[in-house]
This record gives sequence, C-alpha cells and structure tokens, in this order.
Amino acid sequence: MTLIINTLWNGSTMRAIVYDQHAEAGRVLRLSEQPPPHPPAAGQVRVRVLSRPVHPGDLAVVQGFPGAPRGPFAKPRIAGLEGMGVIESAGEGVRELRPGQRVAFFPVPGAWSELVTVPSELVVPVPEGVDDETAALMLVNPLTLLTLLRAVEEAQRDGQAGPVVQTAAGSSVGKLVSAAAREHGIPLVNLVRSATGAQTLRRRFPGIPALSTDDADWRAQVRDATGGRGARVVLDAVGGSLTGELAGLLDDGGTLITYGQLGDGSTPLESLALTPRALTVRGVSIEQWMARTPEERAEDVAFAARLAATEPDLFEVAGRYDLADFAQAIDHVRRPGKSGTVLLTSPAA
Repeated sequence: MTLIINTLWNGSTMRAIVYDQHAEAGRVLRLSEQPPPHPPAAGQVRVRVLSRPVHPGDLAVVQGFPGAPRGPFAKPRIAGLEGMGVIESAGEGVRELRPGQRVAFFPVPGAWSELVTVPSELVVPVPEGVDDETAALMLVNPLTLLTLLRAVEEAQRDGQAGPVVQTAAGSSVGKLVSAAAREHGIPLVNLVRSATGAQTLRRRFPGIPALSTDDADWRAQVRDATGGRGARVVLDAVGGSLTGELAGLLDDGGTLITYGQLGDGSTPLESLALTPRALTVRGVSIEQWMARTPEERAEDVAFAARLAATEPDLFEVAGRYDLADFAQAIDHVRRPGKSGTVLLTSPAA
C-alpha cells in the first residue's frame, strides 16, 4: 500500500526550489513539492530536467535588483533559467523535437524544478557526444561571452582599439573570454583574487598576463601589462568597492563594462571622474541577448552548441548537488577559489 501511495504522490507533484519574496537566496529559497506544469500546448514540449547550473545571476534574481518590489509574492516562484533534460512529450505542431531527445533550454523561468513546459523555440537539441553536464552549461555562458565581445567591439568602434582587462578571470565566463582572446588576438589582462588563481590561469592560458589583486602593487602591474597607457576596456563582473580602482586603470576615453556584482561595498558614481576623463560606464546582461532577431539568436545558439562539442574542457563543473541539497550548492557557488560552475541535479526518473 505504501508503494502505491508513494507512486501516486510522486506522479502528482514534483520537487522544486521556490521562494516567496525577494531576499538573500540562502534565506528565502526552500525545497517544495509543487504541482507539475501543464501538458504541452501547441508549439511546446515538456522536459524532465536532469541538471541545471547555479549562476551568480540566478541568485541575484532571487535577491531582487534595485527597484524590485518587496514583500511576499502572490504565489511562490521557482528559481532558475537554464538547464538540460529529456523531452517527455511534445505539443501539436512540434516537428523538430521528439520524446526521449536530450535538450538544453534557456531562458525558461522555473528551471530549478523536475519538470518544465517550454516553448519549442527555447529548446536546443544536445549535440551527439556532448555529456549531460556540459549540455547543462552550454547556453548562458557562451551567449554571455558573445554579448561581452560585442560590447567590447562597440567600445572600440572609434578605431582606438587597445588592451582589455577583465576581473573574475577564473570564472566560467572569464575562461571563455580568455579562450576567445587567444583565438582572436585580443590583448587581454586577467585579474583574479589570489596568487594561486593567477598561477593556474597562466598555466591554462600562457601568453595572457594573469595578476592577483592580493598583491599590493597590482595596479602598477596592470599598467605595465597594458604598456603604460591603461586599458581601453575593462570587463567587470565584481563591481562594488572595486569599481573605482578599475576606472582608474582605464585610458582616457575608455569604457568600463559591468556585467556582475560579485563584490562587496559600493562606489559613488561621481568619484569616477567620468566627465574630465571622457569615460563610459555600460551595463551588459544576458537579457539584452533576447533583443536580437530570431535569426541572430539562432546563429548564437549554433555557436554555443559547436563550442560545447569541440571545447568541452571550457565547461568545467565545480560540484554536483541534488535539488534537496541546494543550500550546500549555494555555499559552493560563493566559495573563494571555486573553479567551474555548480550544478543541481535530479535522477532520470
């Protein structure tokens, strides 16, 4: 009788990581039994999710961006936007996807659950030979890379190309930027928080300077690495109190491109001397990628899939945790020196 009851119960609910209001992720996220999503309508597929990354951006969404409404939601929200799994069923009119097929998806709110119903245009077949863990990581980070490279290109459109400095160079996105710089000859300088991390990056990407902000003279080292003139562009995933230091590393007329908030503290805008030095500060996020045309997005997704198939070592996994162990996963995401992306996993059935 117990087995029958459990089978019926498991068939009518699913596990999900939910939150009831915006606040620090470790405080408001909780494991919950939720009703499964509706069956796929026309143009949709239902996916049993096997693996999902825990990006810093996912935790930022839970915390809420400045200006986000505060207070309890009308109903719990399921966290996460990216993942991979297996199609269980397809709605009318879906021809390119079939049940049993491995797929990745983004952006799909509610990825930190065991089942999602997804518009077919947001689903990407996993290339043959790409394992599940790589498939779970193959969209957001490569698409972020393309968004950053386009922002760098726009910042250098006046013909004044020059050195690029990036923070959080040991992160998953940072390593993709380094690989792209090596491929395309971009004069890059990498910044990380520790001497050990800098040494690891120099071994991974020989020829690209990697410096530690733990060194007392790290600013002078950056100046030397950029030929004494300063950086034309800084790619910054840290922000906070480091922003002023990074603006000081720019050549006059340079651009600070911010795309994350990993650091603590804050920097007043007026302290950056934007006007006398003709500096530009620009925010970039993966949401801007959705504004591209369907044809452009298809080209970008094809690039991401090719990268996953040909350069799987760029999709490093830092750790794997069952959905029920999400609190440990979040702690791992914030661990100093973490290398790779943390995954939340579910059994195949």
